Amino acid sequence: MIDRSHISVILDRTGSMQDIRQDVVGGFNAFLAAQQATPNPASFTLVQFDSQDPYEVLHAAAPISKVPPLTLEQYVPRASTPLYDAMGRGILDLEATLAAMPEGERPGKVIFVVVTDGQENASREFDRAGVAKLIEAKKVLGWDFVFLSADLEAFNDAGRMGVDYSSRLMFSKSKQGNDRAWASASGKIRDRRMGVAASVAFDESDRQAKDDAK
Repeated sequence: MIDRSHISVILDRTGSMQDIRQDVVGGFNAFLAAQQATPNPASFTLVQFDSQDPYEVLHAAAPISKVPPLTLEQYVPRASTPLYDAMGRGILDLEATLAAMPEGERPGKVIFVVVTDGQENASREFDRAGVAKLIEAKKVLGWDFVFLSADLEAFNDAGRMGVDYSSRLMFSKSKQGNDRAWASASGKIRDRRMGVAASVAFDESDRQAKDDAK
């Protein structure tokens, strides 16, 4: 049986990301290229969010080999942060997508990645408790939830939503900090996809790299 994976990335495109706009695009594209170079097959979803468009789907369960790099024209930071709405819709959309697949094509590993530099301030459909229930139900099914944050309160809030501490990583809001966070996530997700690791879990060297990047 083919060991398939699915990766969803929910990417903050709010105004506060403007300072690291080019860095986010570069870090994401390096992440994408590394995942495309990983031998095991995978599908890939990319959603970016802000309060003007809380859920813009750029790629929906596409073969990862067919996903093009993100461009600066696509990633234009603006507005505020409906984080709960983006996460809640992302989980429910992915649930429906996987359910519609023939059983033999469904991924054995589902990795749900959130990248943000700020805390929730604009959701209308979901609250923290609602997202926490969704995460709890999917963790029982073996989904991995990964949270990269440049904001301490958002990092802590992800814990209150049920994202394990080991799967959360702070990054400093700089090119070096951003690049290291994407690289750390990419390596851990590759290990998970290849069966080297039982989960996506950051270690002290990843957290030290964050501190060194300030």
